[in-house]
Amino acid sequence: MNRFLDQVAVITGAGRGIGKAIALRLASEGARVAVVSRTEANAQSTASEVNALRPESARAYAVDVADSEAVADLCSRIIKDFGKIHVLVNNAGITRDRLSMRMSEEDWNSVLDTNLKGAFHFIQGLERPMMKQSYGRIVNISSVSGLIGQAGQVNYSASKAGLIGLTKALARELAGRNVTVNAVAPGFITTDMTDHLPDAMKTHVLSLIPLAKFGECEDIAGAVAFIASPESKYITGQVLTVDGGMAM
Repeated sequence: MNRFLDQVAVITGAGRGIGKAIALRLASEGARVAVVSRTEANAQSTASEVNALRPESARAYAVDVADSEAVADLCSRIIKDFGKIHVLVNNAGITRDRLSMRMSEEDWNSVLDTNLKGAFHFIQGLERPMMKQSYGRIVNISSVSGLIGQAGQVNYSASKAGLIGLTKALARELAGRNVTVNAVAPGFITTDMTDHLPDAMKTHVLSLIPLAKFGECEDIAGAVAFIASPESKYITGQVLTVDGGMAM
C-alpha cells in the first residue's frame, strides 16, 4: 500500500520506540518524513533507517518540544524543507514517576511541558499550512494512563488525559477545514521506557490485560497509519485505544 504517497509526515519523539516505528511505517507506505527528536543522534539514527527503506525520504531535526520559540523556528524550517505538511504525529513524551506526596514541582512541570505543551507547540506551528491546503491529519499519542490513571503517575496521567481534551477541542476547531484530529492511546508497550520497570510491576500489569501480553511498537504504528490515512476521512475527535483490552 502507498496510502501516504506524496505526503509529508512530521513525527515528534521519533528517535526511538513508538515514534521510530511510526516513522518507518508511514515511510513504508510512501510518506516523506520529518524525524523529530530531542537529540540529533537519535533523530539521525531513525532518519538513516527510513532512508534505507525509502531513499531520500527523511530528514532529521533535533529540538526540545517544550521550548516554544525553538519549535516555532523548527516548524518554519520543516515547511521550507518539505513544502507541505499532511500529517503531524505528536508522540514526544517523558515520565518522572513518583507518588504525588513526593513529586516535585519540577517533575510535574517537565512532564506537562513536554507531553502536553509540546504537542500544542507543534500544532500551532503546523496547523495553518494544513488549513490552507484543506487537508491534514493530526494524531496525538495519549496513553491508557490518561484514561484510567496510574498510581505514581499523576503528572504523566494528567498530561495524557490533557491530550485527549486537546484532541477533542481541536477536532471541533479544524473540522471545517478538512483537518481531522484524533488520539491513539497505547497500553503497556514494550519500549526502552518500559524495559526498566521492575519485574513485579510487569507481572502485575500483565494480569490486568485480557489479551495477556504486552503490545509492540508496531501495534501502535499500525493504528496511527490507519487514523492518519485518507481512509479515516470521516473520523475525528476520537480516541483509538490499543491496549489489549486493559481499559475496557
